[in-house]
Amino acid sequence: MSSSNYYKLPLIDGLEALDAVNYNTPFPFHFHPTYNISLVYEGVFETKLSDKSVSAVKGTILVTNPHEIHANPCVKADARSFFTFYLTADFFEYANNLKNLQFKEKAIHDDVIFAELHKVSLKIKSGYAGNSYEKQLTDALKMMAITHGTIADEHGHEKITAMFDNYLDETHFEKFSLQDAADQLGLDKFKFLRLFKFQTGLTPNNYLILKKIEKSKIMLADGANLLGVAIDLGFYDTAHFCKHFKKFTGTSPIAYQSSV
Repeated sequence: MSSSNYYKLPLIDGLEALDAVNYNTPFPFHFHPTYNISLVYEGVFETKLSDKSVSAVKGTILVTNPHEIHANPCVKADARSFFTFYLTADFFEYANNLKNLQFKEKAIHDDVIFAELHKVSLKIKSGYAGNSYEKQLTDALKMMAITHGTIADEHGHEKITAMFDNYLDETHFEKFSLQDAADQLGLDKFKFLRLFKFQTGLTPNNYLILKKIEKSKIMLADGANLLGVAIDLGFYDTAHFCKHFKKFTGTSPIAYQSSV
């Protein structure tokens, strides 16, 4: 039987985590503003990137970097169990002085680090009230970063993506127009589409949906109701919002809100 639990914890710059058991729902192409660090307990956790596919087997750590476009295909017969930590770039920068950290190795085989992260996951799942595991998690991730990470070029984001981000930051979601976006950036609409897909791996529409989901997390954490969130972010109704939220996060908006 498939199950999932979402955790949002008041430590390590707002640590979030997902515990999934016998999970057999695929994740479409998407990205996160965080590092996703998943402990694979059962099955094979697949990740499809723009240039390759990665298979993380039981006992390995599956990693994606912030804003890295990826999908997690899965068929119902191939359920997997995993525990994912979602960590901000600020955590690595300020806690361990590691700026622009990137993990090129996506499926990491390291029994020591896996064991340390597993100990932390058990405390989170048990509802352990203390915060002594914050240092334990910090130390394990520092070891992982130093052993398996690299420092990326800080100018790695392409200009078109940054420009589109700036445009969205100033635009109401329900009023977004592809033609207006192309005009503001001084591009033909079809050239804008090609360039954006080439640079980000997503269509503007899917990119916009992901932006809405990230915004909805903030609203849910502030206590907003589902209908209000759905209307404010331009979804048809609560069912439409809930469908997209679970599709990209692995949990429902209600479960996410109750975890805060």
